[in-house]
Amino acid sequence: MSTDCLFCKIIAGELPSEQVYSDEKVIVFKDINPKAPIHLLIVPRDHIISLNELDNDDLTVHMMRLLPKLAKGQGLNNGFRTVINTGPAGGQIVFHIHLHLLGGGSLDGAGFSM
Repeated sequence: MSTDCLFCKIIAGELPSEQVYSDEKVIVFKDINPKAPIHLLIVPRDHIISLNELDNDDLTVHMMRLLPKLAKGQGLNNGFRTVINTGPAGGQIVFHIHLHLLGGGSLDGAGFSM
């Protein structure tokens, strides 16, 4: 845990979130600034800065396999988008790796950006 990390504080229960799923490896909560009608963040409990530092194959597989289950649970039967922003130039704002799960409308329009 990093004491100055926003997501570590959410995981520790120090900051509120609208959690939709939790297990021993990850928590999933709604993005406070959604870019789509459904916008969830899948966040590992372990503090990993970005995709560049991710070396846990079990965690990677766990998160990837969880995505379609979460999407189905949110009613995203016609498709969804996943995004991982890596580093400042890649649009990463919170430096704790997380996956964005987006859906609930057309994501191919000009109004969508990450």
